[in-house]
Amino acid sequence: MAQLAVRDPGFEQRVRDSFSRQQFMATLGASLERVAPGEVLIALPFSAALTQQHGFLHAGAVAAVIDSACGYAALTLMDPGVGVMSVEFKVNLLEPAAGNRFVAVGRVVRSGRTITACQGELRAVQDTGEVVVALLQGTMMAVRDRAGVAD
Repeated sequence: MAQLAVRDPGFEQRVRDSFSRQQFMATLGASLERVAPGEVLIALPFSAALTQQHGFLHAGAVAAVIDSACGYAALTLMDPGVGVMSVEFKVNLLEPAAGNRFVAVGRVVRSGRTITACQGELRAVQDTGEVVVALLQGTMMAVRDRAGVAD
């Protein structure tokens, strides 16, 4: 893996401030648990309000929380003052998302000036341990000079 270069010494506070403004993660009940260069962890408690018809975490919630973890992982390595947006992602749902809580980890694979490749996973925390229930491969973009898109 290539060396990950931090371009903004204030990246952690920047990510935390941005996450606190993201209303969808708040609606889901997600919390930002760890911010490190090129890696972000977001936790999501189980909520019946987020399940599909069989009682498992809905795929939409699964994708949203991993996408956010990857986007914020990408932001940790971006220049100060730029925003981050997803360009594309693919999610593999490996098994039904059943657990007491869920942990999404986003990691940067390669960070460029504009495009960042990321991988993410969602682990279900169960009484017997943790199980990886979904994987994400995604591309995030640094957004510059666009009104309303920064940090």
